[in-house]
Amino acid sequence: MQPYELSLSAAVAEIRERRLSPVELVDSVLARIDETEPRLQAYVTVTAERARESARALMTESDDPSGPLHGVPVALKDLIDVAGVATTASSRVRSEHRADADSSVAARLSASGTVLVGKTHTHEFAYGLTTPQTRNAWDPGRVAGGSSGGSAVAVAAGAATFALGTDTGGSIRVPAALNGVVGLKPTYGLVPRHGVTSLAWSLDHVGPITRTVEDAALALSALAGHDPRDPASLSAPPTNYLSGPGEDLRGLRIGVPGNYYFDHVDPEVEAAVRAAIAHLVGLGARPVEVAIPMARYVQAVQWGLMVPEATAYHERTIRSMPERYGDDIRVLLEAGELMSAGDYLRAQRARTLMRQAWLRMFDKVDVIAAPTVPATAVPAAQEVITWQDGTTESVSDAYVRLSAPANITGVPALSLPVGHDRAGLPIGMQLLGRPLAENVLLRVGRAYEETTRTREYAGRAALS
Repeated sequence: MQPYELSLSAAVAEIRERRLSPVELVDSVLARIDETEPRLQAYVTVTAERARESARALMTESDDPSGPLHGVPVALKDLIDVAGVATTASSRVRSEHRADADSSVAARLSASGTVLVGKTHTHEFAYGLTTPQTRNAWDPGRVAGGSSGGSAVAVAAGAATFALGTDTGGSIRVPAALNGVVGLKPTYGLVPRHGVTSLAWSLDHVGPITRTVEDAALALSALAGHDPRDPASLSAPPTNYLSGPGEDLRGLRIGVPGNYYFDHVDPEVEAAVRAAIAHLVGLGARPVEVAIPMARYVQAVQWGLMVPEATAYHERTIRSMPERYGDDIRVLLEAGELMSAGDYLRAQRARTLMRQAWLRMFDKVDVIAAPTVPATAVPAAQEVITWQDGTTESVSDAYVRLSAPANITGVPALSLPVGHDRAGLPIGMQLLGRPLAENVLLRVGRAYEETTRTREYAGRAALS
């Protein structure tokens, strides 16, 4: 095994035991970036010299590691500010932008000892579900998913030990599922967003994309915590996200949706997710059928919130330099100018009712298990998915449909790989829980991982 293939937790252990140096790990990942970039295009910017200097500096420190993630290479979605490094949001609008200061999450990762290897592509300003610049790590002819497509592909291909993404309607979980890695959208406000370019402030989250659930827990431990510079930041008590990995799930109530989450889902995806649920039941979990409340309003509420908030953020630039936006993004931003204040307020009111209904649902279960996306990665040129009953749906609408509820309600959601379709493409299952129940989701995810073959590097097939 090459160093770039190590999971985050394995890399931390290797460095701590001095079987691997930060310089060796960083050099291995940078070489892997050079190898994979021509066909995958995960990165906007590769900070190779900065990374090598940082790794050498870590080597000269005292015997005590600089932090819990000492010497581990990380990639950041190109919405996340790092002082002196470009934050372009994969857009010509931001082509000249350089950050003056670190974002909260970049500062926390630096304090934990990580080494930045680069900034990864996003669908322009995070406003899309495919990331067209980037190719799927398992099949470069297919979409990467978005909007954190570059981060997910880099992790899946071994071109980053772990990465950060953002999630407004599924933008961490969708590409994680399509590339066979783990993606965690934390509770709204648990990870601060200061210094992160916004898509829609009331829906935006920052979270890790990793190779294993254990890695996600380790990364979240470094990221979570209050920051007064983010008005939505929570003052949550410290939590040990690495605790309770046991394989015994007796007493855990797992909600199985009887509506919405298995509607218009590819049969192979449904079969894999139901098999994963059955596996959790075999570990002692008790299945409980649940009805997803207000399901028919999900997409209307998601778009009713996201579109006007995104347009408000871009109000000046969409008027002063519309030609610098991609056609798809410009149309969405212009559409937001046509939405009334009444429409937005009705969406906010519906979101409040939906959140209350979801919290009542979690009185009956500890987690909900469902598909992350209803279909695996489609070919890059495909725009529409046709379902078995003959109905059609745009690829973006299909990919956001099952992930959006967690953004609307603010509950945590974890996507992990649970199999492959006949074409060998990854299938993802998401676990959803009540606010601040990340430790429960991570415990269930690790139990699945540790009792199945998925604990092995999920992206290994992408390394050929």
